[in-house]
Amino acid sequence: MTSIQGLLQKMAISSLVSSAAFRRRLPLVGAFCMLSLGFHNLHPSFSLSSNPLSRLSLHSKSQGFHSSGIRMEASNQTTVPSIVVYVTVPNKEAGKKLAASIVKEKLAACVNRVPGIAGIESVYLWDGEIQTDSEELLIIKTRESLLNALTEHVKENHEYDVPEVIALPITGGSIPYLEWLKNSTREE
Repeated sequence: MTSIQGLLQKMAISSLVSSAAFRRRLPLVGAFCMLSLGFHNLHPSFSLSSNPLSRLSLHSKSQGFHSSGIRMEASNQTTVPSIVVYVTVPNKEAGKKLAASIVKEKLAACVNRVPGIAGIESVYLWDGEIQTDSEELLIIKTRESLLNALTEHVKENHEYDVPEVIALPITGGSIPYLEWLKNSTREE
């Protein structure tokens, strides 16, 4: 029975991905979400237990993210649990200023700025009305333990009343990079 279910899942995924409408409408962000979150989060009929990222779970404790069954490249205690945090800002100047203050305070090892000129446009509901704004995206790499301090820093130094702060776990990667991330951030 399990092999039949697996075959049906593969057929469903294959037909979904091969449909022309799906390919036309799937932006890079959508591809990232599919890879990060797994197919089962996009459509309830998909249940790919073989996808290791589908085993991630979030807890509301101050600890942040926890994963079951996923380990870094090596468990040698030279790295720390790490995250990527997304924050949007209204313009280039705000992005530069916030990114610099985050790194200066050692709340992150690195902040990538994805400029709004690249076509980042946010559509959202605010005060009961649909809004559309060009924004810049900050991609922040830091320790999991610094999420609360980083969130507070963003709230205190951001132009928006409700700034976006979304964190995703780093479940693996280059050990030298993750060691650098650890050494470039403060302990919390």
